[in-house]
Amino acid sequence: MIIVQSPLRISLFGGGTDFPEFYLQEGGCVLSTAIDKYIFVVIKQRYDEKLRIGYTRTEMVDSVDEIQHELIREALRVTGITRGVEITTMGDIPAGSGLGSSSAVTVGALNAMHTHQGENVPASRLAREACEIEIKRLNKPIGVQDQYISAFGGLRFIEFHTDGSIQVEPLALDGLVKRRLNENLLIFFTGITRQADTILAEQQVNISQRTAILRQMKEMAYTARRELEAGNIDALGYLLHESWLLKKQLASRISNGMIEEAYHAARGAGALGGKISGAGGGGFLLLYCPYERREAVRAALKDFQELPFQLEPDGSKVIFNYRR
Repeated sequence: MIIVQSPLRISLFGGGTDFPEFYLQEGGCVLSTAIDKYIFVVIKQRYDEKLRIGYTRTEMVDSVDEIQHELIREALRVTGITRGVEITTMGDIPAGSGLGSSSAVTVGALNAMHTHQGENVPASRLAREACEIEIKRLNKPIGVQDQYISAFGGLRFIEFHTDGSIQVEPLALDGLVKRRLNENLLIFFTGITRQADTILAEQQVNISQRTAILRQMKEMAYTARRELEAGNIDALGYLLHESWLLKKQLASRISNGMIEEAYHAARGAGALGGKISGAGGGGFLLLYCPYERREAVRAALKDFQELPFQLEPDGSKVIFNYRR
């Protein structure tokens, strides 16, 4: 039995510039961090030749082609496993909540399957293969940041170049700065889970008409990195607010009345800025709050469930490996 743990993420700046349709023309970048909430993938050998897939439902099939869980099906095809395994996925957070769970499933499944095959695969390959599955094989209207942050972990600045290459860099932060950042970031669950594909599909279609906005969001990511590395963490709050105003222009359903009401209440209580994590339309509301205003913001959002979290230094990894 092999168990793989892959982190979920909070994307801080640059989301949208990681769509190939944009960065292959303009170049893109994101500032993103893994958090200590995870997708777990378990794989074990079966006594027979069947394939059993367990998630919110259970599939028992004779061939890979029969599997309806498309991420697991394609990961099996990529890794060459054709029979005789059981695969189970579990998550700390509901799917469709904007924390990158689908890509964490793909990365984690690939990691588990490669390990089952006796291969030790680097994070860069896990991320590339996950992008191939989600974007090329399944034609999902998504970018490439989620696969990379789940594979690599940590607080990262990721650049997407016009030649298709992707560069992943850790941020060199003082320990105090990192701790203060963790303390000042709060996330609250809106109570809404949604299929991101429809929002992202509209965003993808709009890219050619929103190039100027995406350029501003890219430059904001570079600015946020400089401010953070200089220790000016409150600047992130103001930048998050500016970025949120831009992000809402990328597609029509990124925000809604309930989200706007909660965001304005949080800002009124002292939050400097924030955003909906992921595609939008629901999921988690991320806020930057100076330490002394955190309790006031929590009181203003008392009807929403807060998700306590820590920044996660590690990417997808095997946490249990037992073979008879």
